[in-house]
Amino acid sequence: MTYTGISQKQVGDMLGQIGARSIDELFIDIPAQLRLKHLLNVPEALDDISLQEHLRQLASKNVNTEQIISFLGAGSYDRYIPPVVDALANQESFVTAYTPYQAEASQGALQIFYEYQTMICELTGMDVSNASMYEAGSALAEAVHMARDITMRPKVLIGQNVHPEYLQVLKTYLADLPIKIEILETPKGIIEVDELTRRLDNQTAAVVVQQPDFFGLINPLDTIARAVKKHEALLIATVDPISLGLLSSPGKFGVDIVVGEGQPLGIAQNLGGPYLGFMACKEKYLRRLPGRIIGATVDAEGRRAFCLTLQTREQHIRRERATSNICSNEGLMAIRAAIYLATCGKTGFAKLANLCFQKAHYAAKQISQLNGYELAFSGPFFKEFVIRCKRAPVEKILSAAHKQGILAGVGLCRWFPALDDCLLVAVTEKRTKKQIDHLVKVLDLV
Repeated sequence: MTYTGISQKQVGDMLGQIGARSIDELFIDIPAQLRLKHLLNVPEALDDISLQEHLRQLASKNVNTEQIISFLGAGSYDRYIPPVVDALANQESFVTAYTPYQAEASQGALQIFYEYQTMICELTGMDVSNASMYEAGSALAEAVHMARDITMRPKVLIGQNVHPEYLQVLKTYLADLPIKIEILETPKGIIEVDELTRRLDNQTAAVVVQQPDFFGLINPLDTIARAVKKHEALLIATVDPISLGLLSSPGKFGVDIVVGEGQPLGIAQNLGGPYLGFMACKEKYLRRLPGRIIGATVDAEGRRAFCLTLQTREQHIRRERATSNICSNEGLMAIRAAIYLATCGKTGFAKLANLCFQKAHYAAKQISQLNGYELAFSGPFFKEFVIRCKRAPVEKILSAAHKQGILAGVGLCRWFPALDDCLLVAVTEKRTKKQIDHLVKVLDLV
């Protein structure tokens, strides 16, 4: 065996230091059939100029949403991000490698997390918020775990219209815990209250509702909440934060725990991450809320200050009393969300939501009037909708649109085989009438 950039003597010396006579002896625990028996086909090293050119060539193969019109959704959206978000969030005082262990020494970071929590509470209508989670899927899993700890009941009802990848994360989290997940079928795209009522009982810890749901539809949250409360179960809502600029907050309907994906709040799509999970609840569940919670106080001289009020890190709490072992947060993403929300303001946020609503409904109307296309569900929706494609297979439609510089939507067959002729289309505030009309024209030519 040969080694690049290192002599046989140096290899022997290093092996001798750890008491191994050969590389084979070092890796004796790895089955022989799994060991590589030849050198990797690694090209020769490049000089700096050549390496930069090579990286530029690789980067040029990527296409971003400044170069192509995107109607993709399903949890990740092409949105307008005000330049101030990058300008402030990218300050070196915020861009840190990890959570500070002496948190109170970082008053600036604590203050912006405190402001983030406040705005999440105002947005969701909840009493308390933590200082963020990883993303929506794990936030939902933490919420279900939290509901089980509160109620000590073993069953959770979750709609089939919840994002299938959130459900996958939830199943992974709960695989070795005494919690049974039952799926509520949603043939009409939304949760049917009669079916929900039939399935509720005194073993139900929580009901999970997505609002708007994975298909973009608005569920009857008020009647769902009444049915859940009759059985003293908890109601968990996973929400699109932008929709709350138009829809009533979950808190007004008596929702107990609210989670969601914060990517729409000033966070670029980033090839799928990092994103932001937000989580808030009623005050009476404060001590069951996982993660870190920032509080306001005064210092020894009476000045306003901020501190870690509660945290579930194992170093700070007895393991058997901890609600969850999650102790980190998506700090930089939470900072971006706080700056974004402060930049929009209440009035601007409401206008933003209304733009999404109006543009999505215009697009849905124009597409559904085409021969061979129709809305798959008849209920009210916010900014996403499902189109049933009778004219041609979904993959053919997506390919034809891509050739015209359009990402037309997300095919649903990967999650729902019965909807293999359906396309999920998302319309954000960035899409113009001209772009929507271009999409309609392309679909009509397939």
